[in-house]
Amino acid sequence: MNSPQPGGLQVFLVAAEESGDRLGASLMTALRERSSVPMQFSGVGGHAMEAAGLVSEFSIDDFSIIGVSAIPRRLPRILSHMAQTVRAILARRPDVLVIIDSPAFTLRVARIVHWFDRSIPIVDYVSPSVWAWRAGRASAMSHYIDHVLALLPFEPDVHRRLGGPPCSYVGHPLIEEVSTLRPNEAEARRRMADPPVVLAMPGSRSSEVTKLGEVFGEALALVQDRAGAIDVVVPTVPHLVPQVTAMASKWRVNSHVVVEAVDKRAAVRSARAALAKSGTTTLELAVAGVPMVAAYKVSQFEAFVIRRLVRVPSYILANLVIGENVVPEIVQDDCTPEQLAGALVPLLADTPERRRQVEAFARLDSIMEIGTREPAARAADIVLGAIRKPAVPKQ
Repeated sequence: MNSPQPGGLQVFLVAAEESGDRLGASLMTALRERSSVPMQFSGVGGHAMEAAGLVSEFSIDDFSIIGVSAIPRRLPRILSHMAQTVRAILARRPDVLVIIDSPAFTLRVARIVHWFDRSIPIVDYVSPSVWAWRAGRASAMSHYIDHVLALLPFEPDVHRRLGGPPCSYVGHPLIEEVSTLRPNEAEARRRMADPPVVLAMPGSRSSEVTKLGEVFGEALALVQDRAGAIDVVVPTVPHLVPQVTAMASKWRVNSHVVVEAVDKRAAVRSARAALAKSGTTTLELAVAGVPMVAAYKVSQFEAFVIRRLVRVPSYILANLVIGENVVPEIVQDDCTPEQLAGALVPLLADTPERRRQVEAFARLDSIMEIGTREPAARAADIVLGAIRKPAVPKQ
């Protein structure tokens, strides 16, 4: 095991995308608060980690690849960044290396570092989705990862079953945002007032908006025809505002686009129901107590690959965490305006379909340990433990 560096503990962090950057910044803050000695940070990160005191080796903007066609063009630079990251880690010989999400990049960095210097403890913050596909990665990781920090409560059991490295559930970052997702008394009244607020969330990538935008608009028009007027809110991200605004302007329902975080959270707190792209958004909506219909459409080739590689009982993260398929998922050829509207209309009234989702979402406080767990603090304690624990050579 490395001896603590002069001036305190040296922590090298690697995050290659925005979500990991936010986790890394929270972890840095928690490490400073919970360590009895000074912390020195180096590594790769974005704006949030830089604001927390990290000087990044390079900008992570090169990892913002949209579309498969962009990968070959950027691959040489990404490989160069990988080599630069490995060289920096080996030169500093930190007391611990923390890789954060983005497994295609970070796990490769970790594996190469371990090959050259097995004395550096390596902690992986965010488990790769070994429960969905490429299950063999779990056992492979056990040879070079010392501990996995899981965001989802079922992941430690998955790693044990698959022969993965030690894995602890530290908690999803949504736990720390519950107060911004759940309505106050006035917002709860608005949630059940007319016209109902309905969220339309076709995705955060241009290709997703292209595939789902028209069908969402037609489905919402059918909902309005059958259930009466609805007030549609379309949360989006800054770089998609022109595309999403143009899309929503063609819909036959009253809609407005919101992009600021405070406005998006306010819409969630007042929403009666949502039509959302299947993905991590579904867990946010579930924690907020918003019944939903989840949908997804991909190319025929992508669908072919997914059907053969992905092995999960649901593609919806909320369903996987709850352990029950309470949120209807309408995908591919079934993703039609008629099917979406048929599933969404019952969620606007006090129906068995709505009650089933609301009751299931209420169980998330217990399942995810909301109110009793501080994810960043728990993660920091395990990282500090990895530094203190004598190194056990991995094969």
